[in-house]
Amino acid sequence: MSNPDSTDLQRAEADYQALIEAHQTLLLSTVTADGQPEISYAPYVRDQAGRFYIFVSELAGHTRNLQQQGWAAILFIRAEAESRNPFARERLVLKCRADELSRSDPDYGEMLARLEQRFGDTVALLKGLPDFHLFVLTPTAGHYVVGFGKTYQLELPAGRLSPVLPPG
Repeated sequence: MSNPDSTDLQRAEADYQALIEAHQTLLLSTVTADGQPEISYAPYVRDQAGRFYIFVSELAGHTRNLQQQGWAAILFIRAEAESRNPFARERLVLKCRADELSRSDPDYGEMLARLEQRFGDTVALLKGLPDFHLFVLTPTAGHYVVGFGKTYQLELPAGRLSPVLPPG
């Protein structure tokens, strides 16, 4: 990929944000206590700092993994039906620190209210169940792939992109 100009970078930054906003759920990759990979998904809301909040049950393996490991990777990917080539689907991968928010945390009520506003009665029901936990996923690193030869590193916390150029 040739070195993109600032207009290309601005467009790519807007495009990766639009990819996130096009989804109500994120794909969640975690690691079990014995080092095995596990993948799932969760509905989310996002704050102004770019952190993701998920409300998940103890019955789900990823909840234990988040509690024990404190890390996750999340993926947003363009739908196959919207992609010209399945090998080059637009996608954003974020490595995230995972922290559980206690029910006494000031952000707990606000984020549950935002989840309920976005997802309705299901959250109203779930928030009364004792086995549900609220996690904040804070991106620490990431990359955005637009297609073949068009990859960017995500500079965090600023959220700016820098192109990944081929060696030489």
